[in-house]
Amino acid sequence: MDDEGTGEKEDEGEKREIGKLAVWSVSSFKPGNGVDLLRDSNIETYWQSDGAQPHLVNIQFQKKVRLQQLALYVDFKLDESYTPNKISVRAGNSFHDLREIKVVELAEPIGWVYISLCPSDSKEFLRAFLVQIAVLSNHQNGRDTHIRQIKIYGPRQNTVIGHPFQFTTMEFSARSTIR
Repeated sequence: MDDEGTGEKEDEGEKREIGKLAVWSVSSFKPGNGVDLLRDSNIETYWQSDGAQPHLVNIQFQKKVRLQQLALYVDFKLDESYTPNKISVRAGNSFHDLREIKVVELAEPIGWVYISLCPSDSKEFLRAFLVQIAVLSNHQNGRDTHIRQIKIYGPRQNTVIGHPFQFTTMEFSARSTIR
């Protein structure tokens, strides 16, 4: 699936998945369908909320990180009324200063949904300690929600630690380290 219908596909070459650097939490979950299932790389499992909307997924980083894209795996055919319909993505330094970055409406989605976190028409990246995904409503007025997987991406670092310059020729690269 593309990024909000714009045709932007996932390209691992320009970004890297940084979810393992974060602490993940949710507002509620049914026993056996907790937050760990959002990150288990298995699209057969899912997080299921258990409470009043909005249903929240919090992604907290230890330091401020550059963020590029969010990817959610949802499946309307399997989950029907549990499938998110309207999602708000919020970001900030803490829970006290979250601001809404995007509101996305999903029309019976099946598969990966990509949401750009970069400011519109900009080469800049979002910088934040905390990203919050709020499921505002589900299809068919469902109460609880299912999300099968979530990935969060930051830009790929091009520089090697200790090498602030990019060497483009073989001759320079060969002499770029001290033995």
